[in-house]
Formats: sequence, C-alpha cells, structure tokens
Amino acid sequence: MRFLSSVIKEMKKVTWPTGKEVNKYTITVIMTVLAALCFFAVVDYGVHQLITFLLK
Repeated sequence: MRFLSSVIKEMKKVTWPTGKEVNKYTITVIMTVLAALCFFAVVDYGVHQLITFLLK
C-alpha cells in the first residue's frame, strides 16, 4: 500500500504538457520523421543507381 501512495504522491508532482505543447511536439516529430524518410529515400535511390551502374 505504501508503494501506491508514493506513486500517487509523485504523480501529483508531474507537470503535464498543455495542448499547444503537445501539438507543437507532435508536429516536430512528424516533420523530423518525414525529413529522415526523404533523406534515406534519396540515399537508397543513389546507392541503387550506383550499384546498377557498376554492375552493367
């Protein structure tokens, strides 16, 4: 029982993000993932083209 009361006490200290902050962080994560996706797609295409060129 002591553990649960300690958990409740600690959870009361947590500062939860506002809706605006959640939206901002979500957009940041999505944009970062899209940027990484584009980067790796370009690198993958380039490596594919290089290997195709070298094997012909």
